[in-house]
Amino acid sequence: MGIPTPYRSRLMRGLAAFAVAVVLAACSNGSSPEKGASGTPGVTNDTVTIGCSLPLTGHASYLGKQTLNGALAYLNAVNEAGGVAGRKIKLITLDDGYDPPRCVANTQQLIVEDRVFCLFSYVGTPTTAKIIPLLDEARVPLVGSFTGADVLRFPFRRYIINIRASYYQETAAAVDHIVGDLGFDRVAVLYQYDAYGFDGLKGTEMALKSLGLAPVARGSYIRGTMDVEEGVGRILDAKPQAVVMIGTSGPCAKAIKLARARGYRGLFYAVSFVGADEIGRILGPGNDTPLLMSQVVPPPDLPESAALLTGVMDYARLLARSFPEERPNVVGLEGFLNARVLVEGLRRAGRELTRERFLDAIESISNFSVGIASPVSYDKDRHQGLERVYFTRFDHGRFQMVTDWGRIKEILAASAKLTPVPTELDGTSGAAAAGPGR
Repeated sequence: MGIPTPYRSRLMRGLAAFAVAVVLAACSNGSSPEKGASGTPGVTNDTVTIGCSLPLTGHASYLGKQTLNGALAYLNAVNEAGGVAGRKIKLITLDDGYDPPRCVANTQQLIVEDRVFCLFSYVGTPTTAKIIPLLDEARVPLVGSFTGADVLRFPFRRYIINIRASYYQETAAAVDHIVGDLGFDRVAVLYQYDAYGFDGLKGTEMALKSLGLAPVARGSYIRGTMDVEEGVGRILDAKPQAVVMIGTSGPCAKAIKLARARGYRGLFYAVSFVGADEIGRILGPGNDTPLLMSQVVPPPDLPESAALLTGVMDYARLLARSFPEERPNVVGLEGFLNARVLVEGLRRAGRELTRERFLDAIESISNFSVGIASPVSYDKDRHQGLERVYFTRFDHGRFQMVTDWGRIKEILAASAKLTPVPTELDGTSGAAAAGPGR
């Protein structure tokens, strides 16, 4: 008697998963003949190969491209200077389009076929969260992801090296200012309906609960779409004083324009993953929306950053060398700092490079300056290097550092007195809102 179709499909999926697990285990236990001269995957006498899956197309492509540009600006300079411990760093980059199944397939290819030493600078929560089982199974380090997701931090995992502050830290700091400094108690949340959005929503809810509050409304949209109308309507019905946004730049910009067109004059706040330069580009230089964004690195295009912080100056200089057409931005700076931590770990691990020695080397980093005032530190049970959160304010096309929350209150008071004017939504519907290549 044959196996019924549903059970046959289930069996085939199970066998496929088992086969992948067997191959991944082989990658980590020294049985493969394809290893480099050192006996470690991805390591030869003159090269260390690392792998990266990130969105180079789709709604998050701006983040993927800028993260990659920042990382390559530093890695190119390191290679031009001779590499690390006599080895050049080779980066294999695959596009996942911000799609979790594609990210999993890319990661399997990088580990099994490309035999990379480690993974590096992934972008996005829904994608990166899906590869955690592969990291654990193959014992492959992942260094520096562009996501503040809690799942990459707790429970502690030896093979995940975070650099940036978490979304919980971003939203907690934002809520403290929104409630404490601005005096608001009616806060709504617009979030992307996936692991990223849920993480930001939970962080906001936790921060509000600690102050005896809860969101007055929650609205969502589906990842990869611009369908924010229903979520915006639900939020506006609750008459919030501030709207927290956990999404990507295109949908968040559309939500802002919809709300403003319907007369909303309150505050918008967005987490770092939204992408400051991109949402600023979409909103345009004539837009006066009261919009705050948290950042996990200092904005590199501000005079106070460029003049005082050596890491920002290094990033701008090396970005101009490798990508002269690009302007420094917070996303690229984060990729640049990811690369600095990666290279410092390789340097400390030395010539006898293995994955475990590399992780030991990362854990030995303490008060390591990356040139942004906040030093990077790790230890054996703590794998997040930075903790600080910065705040910026949208000001007619550009973001400025927030240094005076009293000034934010003045801006909001002035905005509330304005007569609502219908806002054009051209360029904020469909694919056009995402900009070229997104």
